[in-house]
Amino acid sequence: MRYLTAGESHGPQLTTIIEGVPAGLPITAEDINEDLARRQKGHGRGRRMLIEKDQVQILSGIRHGKSLGSPITLVVENNDWKHWTNIMGIEPLEEIQDDEIKRKITRPRPGHADLNGALKYGHRDMRNVLERSSARETTVRVAAGAVAKKILSHLGIKVAGHVLEIGGVRANPPAYQSIEELQVITEQSPVRCFDRNKEQEMMDAIDKAKENGDSIGGIVEVIVEGVPAGVGSYVHYDRKLDAKIASAIISINAFKGVEFGIGFEAARKQGSEVHDEILWDEENGYTRKTNNLGGFEGGMTTGMPIVVRGVMKPIPTLYKPLQSVDIESKEPFQASIERSDSCAVPAASVVAESVVAWEIASAIVSQFGQDRMNLILENVEKMKDYSRSF
Repeated sequence: MRYLTAGESHGPQLTTIIEGVPAGLPITAEDINEDLARRQKGHGRGRRMLIEKDQVQILSGIRHGKSLGSPITLVVENNDWKHWTNIMGIEPLEEIQDDEIKRKITRPRPGHADLNGALKYGHRDMRNVLERSSARETTVRVAAGAVAKKILSHLGIKVAGHVLEIGGVRANPPAYQSIEELQVITEQSPVRCFDRNKEQEMMDAIDKAKENGDSIGGIVEVIVEGVPAGVGSYVHYDRKLDAKIASAIISINAFKGVEFGIGFEAARKQGSEVHDEILWDEENGYTRKTNNLGGFEGGMTTGMPIVVRGVMKPIPTLYKPLQSVDIESKEPFQASIERSDSCAVPAASVVAESVVAWEIASAIVSQFGQDRMNLILENVEKMKDYSRSF
């Protein structure tokens, strides 16, 4: 499977075209809207979330509630477009109005794509860069991820994303009985955190950053249960599933690091403390005594839960802007300010959940039959039975 996204932050809409979704998958707009609403929640979000109430329109690939096997087109309109029609209009301007002059961006913001994108594409108005590089684009990535999660749920695979750390306030590792319990508790949290003892501290850290005109980042974790062993490949670098997931996490706006299982902690341990010993019993087949490697060995799943974490830097648009240089005058200035959040880590956990789900669903569809959901389900069950009897 694959998908492309299109659209600007203040353009008329965001669009994704998804190719390769198997036929026969039950999917409705409500399934997608649920995740779009989750992405907009979270303590620390800015005023844009009050303006936009994201709702998807399904324009192709689904008939009477089921996928056809043909490309699926999903559209999310930007409600704020009506205030930006002159600034972001497609037709050439006869003359530049005062409002257009005010909205021209010549002062790049440190930490953003502004200056590098302007250098790459030759834009003298960096609005041409920031409109596309905005995290608003993750809206339709979440929409695509919602489709992927429907595929996984049809196969008995469960996905949950949550927040581990915000602004240096770190939650204790979640102690949950089931992934459903993890989902219920974190959905009720304003910061998507399982540890209620740390929840208020995280919100206080966000409020303090906002009061100071600053921003803070954090760490999110995604857990996936029910993926059979052997998904992915060791044969080529570009077919390793953990590598694809790592790439997907890093592709999320403002993410700067990724780890699986105990991750970087493995550098400080002996091999005997890191590798997961193999067990076998008649009921479950092969399992592992621990899950330090986060469900992966050799680019393939082990059958244990997949555990992946991503590091999100503080959002670089600050209401206490850093110094920059005007590309027209070359004089030092404070960087331009665009409407932004003081912390988007809770929302980013939903985006991370979506991109991880996409990579796993894509790998499973590719490996177990590409065209029909019933055949994929049959082949996945055969793989699980084979693993137990191997």
